[in-house]
Amino acid sequence: MAAKKAEQALVDQWRDILALHARTQCELDRALHQHGLCASDFEVLDVLSGDSCAYRVQEISERVHLSQSALSRLIARLEKDDLVERAMCAEDRRGVRVALTPKGRALHGEVLPVQRAVLGRMLSE
Repeated sequence: MAAKKAEQALVDQWRDILALHARTQCELDRALHQHGLCASDFEVLDVLSGDSCAYRVQEISERVHLSQSALSRLIARLEKDDLVERAMCAEDRRGVRVALTPKGRALHGEVLPVQRAVLGRMLSE
């Protein structure tokens, strides 16, 4: 009986985490939409705004938890909007590096406080 209760508590905790993620994702999408972005778009811009000037697609994929095909479509959309640029990887000609454009860096700086405010509000409840 105690084992069953512990198991149910674990399942309940997992479902609470999933619900919080879903609510937070929806809030992020709603807040970022007015800037022409969704939460996944922002995550890619946020990764690219880091110390490195460019990342391989595989490195971005590991950090934003998107499949490589979904990430490739997202990057193509961001590139079309002149927010990122792609270039061949110098050390591996099969690889592609992605970097923020000046327009992408400016948009990231503008939207960063909006994203952080949503996270602060949603994760402190």
